[in-house]
Amino acid sequence: MSEKNDNRIKVLFVCSANLQRSKTGENYFSSITDEYIFQSAGTNLKICAKEGTNPITEELVIWADTILVMETKHASIINNHTQEKYHNKIVVLDIPDIYKYYQDELISILKERVAPHLKKVVNL
Repeated sequence: MSEKNDNRIKVLFVCSANLQRSKTGENYFSSITDEYIFQSAGTNLKICAKEGTNPITEELVIWADTILVMETKHASIINNHTQEKYHNKIVVLDIPDIYKYYQDELISILKERVAPHLKKVVNL
């Protein structure tokens, strides 16, 4: 099915480098449900370039129906670069940068904090 005809809700996870938190969110939720389309990105463009990860772009912000950011600073970066045009899509999860990729504790916190923001959550 092409994404143009895909009516699934599009969720964007955002952290600083797109290495640990947002990448875990994208990969974990993609593995447990196909009710949504998930992507992830980082706000630190220099680190994303250095690490070869996905940097945040306005195109991704426009694409997303919901943007789940890990910290308030990520919401501020998006809002500052887009003149707050998409602030109504942004949810701050309040997950500090202390977790490793796919760490059990990170997945538990993501499940707890993401579930209220997804309308059709499967097996959380």
